[in-house]
Amino acid sequence: MSLHVGKTVQLTPRRWLNLQEYQSKKIMADHGVTVQRFFVADSANDALEAAQRLKAKEIVLKAQILAGGRGKGIFNSGLKGGVHLTKDPKTVEQLAKQMIGYNLSTKQTPKDGVTVKKVMVAEALDILRETYFAILMDRACNGPVMVGSPQGGVDIEEVAVTSPELIFKEEIDIFEGVKDHQALQMAKNLGFQGSLQQQAADQIKKLYNLFLKIDATQVEVNPFGETPEGQVVCFDAKINFDDNAEFRQKEIFAMDDKSENEPIENEAAKYDLKYIGLDGNIACFVNGAGLAMATCDIISLNGGKPANFLDLGGGVKEAQVYQAFKLLTADPKVEAILVNIFGGIVNCAIIANGITKACQELELKVPLVVRLEGTNVQEAQRILSESGLPITSANDLEDAAKKAVASVAKK
Repeated sequence: MSLHVGKTVQLTPRRWLNLQEYQSKKIMADHGVTVQRFFVADSANDALEAAQRLKAKEIVLKAQILAGGRGKGIFNSGLKGGVHLTKDPKTVEQLAKQMIGYNLSTKQTPKDGVTVKKVMVAEALDILRETYFAILMDRACNGPVMVGSPQGGVDIEEVAVTSPELIFKEEIDIFEGVKDHQALQMAKNLGFQGSLQQQAADQIKKLYNLFLKIDATQVEVNPFGETPEGQVVCFDAKINFDDNAEFRQKEIFAMDDKSENEPIENEAAKYDLKYIGLDGNIACFVNGAGLAMATCDIISLNGGKPANFLDLGGGVKEAQVYQAFKLLTADPKVEAILVNIFGGIVNCAIIANGITKACQELELKVPLVVRLEGTNVQEAQRILSESGLPITSANDLEDAAKKAVASVAKK
């Protein structure tokens, strides 16, 4: 976050940016990071041509969806697995015919799966050894840190628990960047030997350059591996971006793939609202992710079931409150709405005005329980009480949850 003198700046948190695997790998390749050679195809014929152009000993064909677990997924075409290895370009064409345009279901997709629109046709490389490497922003260090382990290709959290001595951490001076000796030491810690050590160190420096240039908050490579031919390759990577840098990373943010979101999530994002649908019948309308999770928990503890997680964020405007209610009331599962606002940055009076306007114009037909606390709360309570609307006020979160659950039970 930066300070601007003489001008009020309002930062509104946004939803996470979603990039497909091929997009992340292209960004890495554009910054000199070594990845597998690949092409992207959106038809079986294009996939065949891509496989022929690769001239690779072996080819890996990957369905491009955001959800994990592709390898064990099932297509509604009958094909099993969203990742396939073959040496024959013709087989790539046949497989692509059963992937593109069909739904792939994995443990992380909705029940009906997600439609595959593109496939990645890549050179398959043998991995002699797998390591783990990441660069991330660390609050405790007030800046970026490198984290590495010679044990890659596995869950790094598990390594940290079972073999903490195999986790290496190095702080990076934000002004000087990654120094040569730091990159070399990390390469040694990861177990690279001989000429591979310098090659790995060069890749580490390029990854840090990428981290800075694209305003990333995390670049995680797992596995960061070596091939039998003596090449250091970033086989798989996860990149998180600073959403507040969207104004200077327009090309990257234009890649955002919203096609796999629920339509209501995309609608919410238009108004800078964060929406996650759940299975219950009590809508949660809050400001801040932490408060949203606490509200969902306390509803459950009182015998209710949250219908969603809707976060207004900090820079809320009256129009957003109205749109939030519009989204919530459009969900047929919702039988009650619980508003839980803690006004720090948020002005409670703005929320109250938005609530009354929404109730009047949308002709709210479900019980509404409101708990407001913080900035301008007395004015907000006056607005609600004088509105003449059937709004149930609550003293605290526990009281609000009990009243919301009771309102549903009465039906």
